[in-house]
Amino acid sequence: MNSAINRQFRLKYRPEHRVTRDHFDFVEEPLPQPGPGQALLRNLYLSLDPTNRIWMSDMEQYMPPVQLGDVMRGSGIAQVIASQDPHYQVGDLVMGLIGWQDYTMTDQALRYAPLPKGLPLDLPTVLGVLGPTGLTAYFGLLEVGQPKSGETVVISAAAGAVGSIVGQIAQLKGCRAVGITGSSEKCAWLTGELGFAAAVNHRDLGWKDQLKQACPNGVDINFENVGGEILDTVSSLLKLRARIVLCGLISAYNNGHSMASRADLVPILMKRARIEGFIVLDFAERFAEAQAELGQWLIAGKLKHRETIVEGLEHVPEAFNKLFDGDKIGKLMVKIADPQ
Repeated sequence: MNSAINRQFRLKYRPEHRVTRDHFDFVEEPLPQPGPGQALLRNLYLSLDPTNRIWMSDMEQYMPPVQLGDVMRGSGIAQVIASQDPHYQVGDLVMGLIGWQDYTMTDQALRYAPLPKGLPLDLPTVLGVLGPTGLTAYFGLLEVGQPKSGETVVISAAAGAVGSIVGQIAQLKGCRAVGITGSSEKCAWLTGELGFAAAVNHRDLGWKDQLKQACPNGVDINFENVGGEILDTVSSLLKLRARIVLCGLISAYNNGHSMASRADLVPILMKRARIEGFIVLDFAERFAEAQAELGQWLIAGKLKHRETIVEGLEHVPEAFNKLFDGDKIGKLMVKIADPQ
């Protein structure tokens, strides 16, 4: 094992706009043996998420920014291949922060969640629907949005990892799901396979009128992933006492240091609406509860999903930009290796 190599993407420069390979050093290091209290993980699937872009920036955020020279942070699924930690047995599959690299060495400060043995779901599904993606959708809609049967829920980036799950949970709770996405193909997936009441393509010239027609009685909940013009447009349709679940502002993430996203607050005031930002880690103590219910819905066929999987760690920087280009559908991840 000592002859094995660990490839790593280390943050070299902080991006102000679009992320490129030049923002990282792609290095190779000898693979160490775990010491007492450590376990060595072989990374299998790496999740690519908009929050990765925030972690690259030196700004106030919910976790410390990735420091220059450090391995780029990322969550995923890995397998234990050597262990001197009684919490981890060789062969175990775990989920947690693994980084943009082939292998991860655990430490006492960071725990990894073991995956149940015999789970009748493949690893991409687990990483997507039962991982941070599904948990974000679950707690964001149910705890922050507090949907009531018959309400209209509008979701931006609705064909993305989080948005597609939000819309389906909304329907399970008796709500109308209306999606905003970036192509006619994605609209067809939302209304066809996922059962959304309506979907609009924000690249169409008349998308704002289409959205208004899709919400004839107004919007009760806006699950916001994008910000900017989309947030303002949905805000103009809010009903009295509406709720805006502020999950992300992806339209602003590549706009330079400030990451500013304009928002028209007049409709918020006039409709006495509530806008609340949240981070899924706020609900960490309840992850098992949510995963149990999400798993039941999955096994019962009540939650459908898609993954866009890129093969090979070496392609991570280019794959990452699919989040911002709209060149993917469902959950975006990179397959690094197969389990042994």
